[in-house]
Amino acid sequence: MWWNILIALGAGLLAAWLALLITLALIRPKGTLLAEAIRLLPDLVRLLRRLTADRTLPRGVRVRLGLLMVYLALPIDLIPDFLPVIGYADDAIIVAFVLRSVVRRAGIEAVRAHWSGSDDGFAALSRLAGLHRAEPRK
Repeated sequence: MWWNILIALGAGLLAAWLALLITLALIRPKGTLLAEAIRLLPDLVRLLRRLTADRTLPRGVRVRLGLLMVYLALPIDLIPDFLPVIGYADDAIIVAFVLRSVVRRAGIEAVRAHWSGSDDGFAALSRLAGLHRAEPRK
Protein backbone atom coordinates (compact mmCIF):
# COMPACT_ATOMS: atom_id res chain seq x y z
CA MET A 1 0.00 0.00 0.00
CA TRP A 2 2.63 2.55 1.06
CA TRP A 3 4.94 1.46 -1.73
CA ASN A 4 2.27 2.18 -4.31
CA ILE A 5 1.79 5.68 -2.92
CA LEU A 6 5.54 6.36 -2.89
CA ILE A 7 5.95 5.03 -6.43
CA ALA A 8 3.01 7.13 -7.67
CA LEU A 9 4.39 10.21 -5.91
CA GLY A 10 7.84 9.65 -7.41
CA ALA A 11 6.39 9.10 -10.88
CA GLY A 12 4.33 12.28 -10.54
CA LEU A 13 7.36 14.32 -9.49
CA LEU A 14 9.40 12.87 -12.35
CA ALA A 15 6.65 13.69 -14.85
CA ALA A 16 6.37 17.26 -13.53
CA TRP A 17 10.15 17.71 -13.72
CA LEU A 18 10.23 16.38 -17.29
CA ALA A 19 7.39 18.71 -18.29
CA LEU A 20 9.27 21.66 -16.80
CA LEU A 21 12.46 20.60 -18.56
CA ILE A 22 10.67 20.45 -21.92
CA THR A 23 9.01 23.82 -21.32
CA LEU A 24 12.33 25.46 -20.44
CA ALA A 25 13.95 23.92 -23.51
CA LEU A 26 11.24 25.40 -25.72
CA ILE A 27 11.28 28.94 -24.26
CA ARG A 28 14.99 29.30 -23.53
CA PRO A 29 16.73 32.47 -24.72
CA LYS A 30 17.86 32.12 -28.31
CA GLY A 31 21.14 33.23 -29.88
CA THR A 32 22.79 36.26 -28.35
CA LEU A 33 20.14 36.72 -25.66
CA LEU A 34 21.79 34.18 -23.36
CA ALA A 35 25.19 35.81 -23.85
CA GLU A 36 23.61 39.19 -23.06
CA ALA A 37 22.04 37.77 -19.92
CA ILE A 38 25.37 36.40 -18.68
CA ARG A 39 27.11 39.74 -19.37
CA LEU A 40 24.49 41.55 -17.25
CA LEU A 41 24.90 39.19 -14.29
CA PRO A 42 27.01 41.45 -11.99
CA ASP A 43 24.64 44.40 -12.43
CA LEU A 44 21.65 42.11 -12.02
CA VAL A 45 22.94 40.75 -8.70
CA ARG A 46 23.42 44.32 -7.43
CA LEU A 47 19.90 45.19 -8.62
CA LEU A 48 18.34 42.23 -6.81
CA ARG A 49 20.22 43.04 -3.60
CA ARG A 50 19.20 46.71 -3.70
CA LEU A 51 15.56 45.94 -4.48
CA THR A 52 15.43 43.39 -1.66
CA ALA A 53 16.80 45.96 0.81
CA ASP A 54 14.41 48.74 -0.28
CA ARG A 55 11.86 49.11 2.53
CA THR A 56 9.57 51.26 0.35
CA LEU A 57 8.70 48.27 -1.82
CA PRO A 58 5.83 46.01 -0.76
CA ARG A 59 6.79 43.12 1.50
CA GLY A 60 5.63 40.51 -1.03
CA VAL A 61 8.00 41.93 -3.64
CA ARG A 62 10.92 41.84 -1.23
CA VAL A 63 10.09 38.27 -0.20
CA ARG A 64 9.99 37.15 -3.85
CA LEU A 65 13.33 38.80 -4.51
CA GLY A 66 14.84 37.25 -1.39
CA LEU A 67 13.62 33.80 -2.39
CA LEU A 68 15.04 34.35 -5.88
CA MET A 69 18.44 35.23 -4.43
CA VAL A 70 18.36 32.10 -2.24
CA TYR A 71 17.43 29.97 -5.27
CA LEU A 72 20.26 31.44 -7.32
CA ALA A 73 22.75 30.87 -4.49
CA LEU A 74 21.79 27.23 -3.92
CA PRO A 75 23.87 24.65 -5.76
CA ILE A 76 20.72 22.64 -6.55
CA ASP A 77 18.85 23.75 -9.68
CA LEU A 78 15.82 22.57 -11.58
CA ILE A 79 18.19 21.81 -14.44
CA PRO A 80 21.87 21.21 -13.59
CA ASP A 81 24.18 23.99 -14.76
CA PHE A 82 26.62 21.58 -16.39
CA LEU A 83 24.13 20.99 -19.21
CA PRO A 84 25.07 23.30 -22.09
CA VAL A 85 22.82 26.34 -22.68
CA ILE A 86 19.72 25.02 -20.93
CA GLY A 87 21.56 24.64 -17.60
CA TYR A 88 21.77 28.42 -17.21
CA ALA A 89 18.62 29.16 -19.16
CA ASP A 90 16.38 27.99 -16.31
CA ASP A 91 17.97 30.56 -13.99
CA ALA A 92 17.53 33.31 -16.58
CA ILE A 93 13.88 32.40 -17.10
CA ILE A 94 13.13 32.38 -13.38
CA VAL A 95 14.84 35.75 -12.94
CA ALA A 96 12.79 37.15 -15.82
CA PHE A 97 9.53 35.91 -14.27
CA VAL A 98 10.38 37.41 -10.88
CA LEU A 99 11.43 40.76 -12.39
CA ARG A 100 8.19 40.91 -14.37
CA SER A 101 6.22 40.36 -11.18
CA VAL A 102 8.24 43.08 -9.43
CA VAL A 103 7.49 45.53 -12.25
CA ARG A 104 3.79 44.65 -12.17
CA ARG A 105 3.63 45.25 -8.42
CA ALA A 106 6.15 48.06 -7.83
CA GLY A 107 6.56 49.69 -11.24
CA ILE A 108 9.40 49.99 -13.71
CA GLU A 109 10.57 53.17 -11.95
CA ALA A 110 11.58 51.18 -8.86
CA VAL A 111 13.68 48.81 -10.94
CA ARG A 112 15.24 51.69 -12.91
CA ALA A 113 16.05 53.62 -9.73
CA HIS A 114 18.09 50.70 -8.36
CA TRP A 115 19.88 49.81 -11.63
CA SER A 116 23.61 50.59 -11.32
CA GLY A 117 24.64 49.54 -14.82
CA SER A 118 24.60 51.43 -18.09
CA ASP A 119 21.54 52.59 -19.99
CA ASP A 120 22.33 50.01 -22.66
CA GLY A 121 22.46 47.36 -19.95
CA PHE A 122 19.05 48.40 -18.64
CA ALA A 123 17.65 48.29 -22.17
CA ALA A 124 19.05 44.77 -22.58
CA LEU A 125 17.61 43.73 -19.20
CA SER A 126 14.23 45.16 -20.18
CA ARG A 127 14.32 43.28 -23.46
CA LEU A 128 15.43 39.99 -21.86
CA ALA A 129 12.93 40.08 -19.01
CA GLY A 130 10.10 41.63 -21.01
CA LEU A 131 9.94 44.57 -18.61
CA HIS A 132 8.76 46.96 -21.29
CA ARG A 133 5.60 44.85 -21.66
CA ALA A 134 4.87 44.56 -17.93
CA GLU A 135 2.57 47.28 -16.66
CA PRO A 136 2.42 48.21 -12.96
CA ARG A 137 -0.88 47.63 -11.16
CA LYS A 138 -2.80 50.70 -10.12
